[in-house]
Amino acid sequence: MSTVQPTQFVESDVQPKDVRLATWICFFAWTFAVYDFVLFGNLLPQLAEHLGWTGAQSTEINTWVTAGTAIVAFAIGPIVDRIGRRKGILIAVAGAAVASLLTAMVGWVVGLAAGLGLVFLVLVRSLAGLGYAEQAINAAYLNEMFAHNSDPAKAKRRGLVYSLVQSGWPVGSVLAAGSVYLLFPIGGWQLCFVVAALPAIFILWAGRWLKESPQFSHRHQIDQMIKAGRLEEAQVLGQKYGIDISEKASPLVSVFRGESLRSTVTIGGAFLLNWLGVLAFSILGTSLLTAPDGKDIAFNSALLVLIISNATAFAGYLFHGWLGDRIGRRNAIGIGWILCAISFFTMLQAPNGNFPLIVALYSAGLFFLIGPFSALMFFTGESFPVHTRATGSSLVNASGQVGAIIGGLLITATLAAGSGWINAALWWGVIPILASGLLIFAARNVDPRTVRTD
Repeated sequence: MSTVQPTQFVESDVQPKDVRLATWICFFAWTFAVYDFVLFGNLLPQLAEHLGWTGAQSTEINTWVTAGTAIVAFAIGPIVDRIGRRKGILIAVAGAAVASLLTAMVGWVVGLAAGLGLVFLVLVRSLAGLGYAEQAINAAYLNEMFAHNSDPAKAKRRGLVYSLVQSGWPVGSVLAAGSVYLLFPIGGWQLCFVVAALPAIFILWAGRWLKESPQFSHRHQIDQMIKAGRLEEAQVLGQKYGIDISEKASPLVSVFRGESLRSTVTIGGAFLLNWLGVLAFSILGTSLLTAPDGKDIAFNSALLVLIISNATAFAGYLFHGWLGDRIGRRNAIGIGWILCAISFFTMLQAPNGNFPLIVALYSAGLFFLIGPFSALMFFTGESFPVHTRATGSSLVNASGQVGAIIGGLLITATLAAGSGWINAALWWGVIPILASGLLIFAARNVDPRTVRTD
């Protein structure tokens, strides 16, 4: 791994204002992508009621949607490693917007052709995987942009700054829950999805000012030289910018080789396990909270719980971003997820009638579940070289959806067997979260005081 201390920087035409602009655009792009992504889970009980699905049927459909999301989220990684980070961000935003608009048509299509309508729903929500992939693209892009920040003080708090970008998850989740609360009585779930597509117009317009990351530009230039047979020039340029030109395999192959392999297995495995918990407690949170065999809370009250707890999760992002800059991102992630498992276990055991206690414990759970992702995505970006950074980040990111697929199948089977939401969330939420917190410690630790330039 090629690293330099924070006081040493590679010459670049990227200015501090370019980094600031990129940071804000990535924050809003991720926020609006999450808005659409989480909206489907929040409205799933209402879609199920409108379309006549049972609880087991709705989670089964969500599992198929998750499978499509995983395929799309992974497929975009190798593409971004070839076309660039900037174009990848714009593609992800546009894909999420199209998915929102088409989702609003689901009820009409299902009404005309029941079976084909469900296939249409799965395909449309799979396209939303482009929005989910936004965080992996952001991680690769901002990791490279922050490496060229000329301010040593800011370089030392890169994790905290990135946590503000990644906090788009709780912000988007709060917007999603708030929009359901305000828009659902006016125009039903269809209006909620139509409104979710509108912010993409702003991001696509603002994206004109995004600069491509210097690391990708340099690597792309080196690859072009190698293809043209200009090996000596490529070697000189690689030495100048600290880029290893010996790796000529495609990113999809390289991500399973050398230093990338350990990161792929450990971080990807932890991400996969943790997403069983994300599915149980975040994506399907309204189902767990409102089900009679769950916490038996009224739907409107459940939305209030989601708003409060996701606001708390925002603080969790900042805390884990700050903590990762001090004790290392890997350590911050592991400690956070272990505390998350403890919080959710206690919440499941709490009496259903004790609303304040449920809110407090659910909020604590999301604080330690979602918060570490601010450190995780940046940690993922700095664990892969530029040649495989977007592919590796996307593979890790997509592994979360694989975990959600597994979790969906297991939760569906548990509910179909009549065990109820409490048991389902315990076995396929709490325990996998605890396992993910332990597994992440097997990943290679990265000194937060170093800046990766390759």
